[in-house]
Amino acid sequence: MFSIDRLRALAAVAAHGSIAQAARTLHMTPSGVSQQLAKLEREAGHPLLQPHGRTVRLTHAGRVLATHADRLLDQLAAAQADLTDLGSDVLGPLRIGGVGSAVRTLLPDALATLAAEHPRLAPTVVDGEANELLPRLLDDELDLLLVESWPTHPLAVPGGVTLRTLTSEEVYVALSAHHPLADRTTLDLDADLDGLADTAWACCPPGTEPHEALLQTFRARGLEPEIRYLLADHVTQLALVARNLTVCLVPARSRRPAPTGVRFLPTRPALRRDIRAAWLTRAEGPPVRACLDAVAAVVATATGA
Repeated sequence: MFSIDRLRALAAVAAHGSIAQAARTLHMTPSGVSQQLAKLEREAGHPLLQPHGRTVRLTHAGRVLATHADRLLDQLAAAQADLTDLGSDVLGPLRIGGVGSAVRTLLPDALATLAAEHPRLAPTVVDGEANELLPRLLDDELDLLLVESWPTHPLAVPGGVTLRTLTSEEVYVALSAHHPLADRTTLDLDADLDGLADTAWACCPPGTEPHEALLQTFRARGLEPEIRYLLADHVTQLALVARNLTVCLVPARSRRPAPTGVRFLPTRPALRRDIRAAWLTRAEGPPVRACLDAVAAVVATATGA
């Protein structure tokens, strides 16, 4: 019979790629994790780890057992959550991370609902991009994320993370009213994008979902955008657009507030962005579910659903 604690240690090493990082996640010492894994190897009858430079990687047997460990831990967490739900209130900390547009447009009303309905819940919020927030979710520093995913660059998450699409919205090309294309009603990506390849673009920094989506939109047509302004905030991007210094991609949710003199052109074919919730499957509990329900209600009200 395998020990749950030893299986949890193996799952942590599989998720984080090193004994040191697994130890930090489990609040143990590296030597403690190594001892657990050594005992698990004896129980399994197979080597589970092998040296890989300064770190370790799982053997085939280790990967097989880690897969079963993840499933077992998820089932145990679900059982614990079900028991906690029996007569329990929604209370305690709830650590939320989200992209700025989702935080600005979805969370205020959702947090107000949570404060009214669950006064013993204590949410905290940080903003950032998915590439910054996902590692914090995996390291158990955050409980729930509101992140974006673009069809041209779908958000990739590791096993053990649950994704739920909250809303999908159209993406526009924002340009100055003085731009040569400003009189268009629609921007044809296949016919017009070549004319924008030499235009200065503003975009979120490299590694973020919007940056990669912009690159893929161009590269799918054999083009490369000239990205001159790396700005995380759409409001700042639009301030430069208004002065005819740049153009940018802006999701519908981020069009307000916009300065005077900015045109938003829909594209053909249409570009879209999804806002998705992400959380650790085995860490789902009443606070996460309450927040998901509150955000879903905000989305339903905004869309008239």
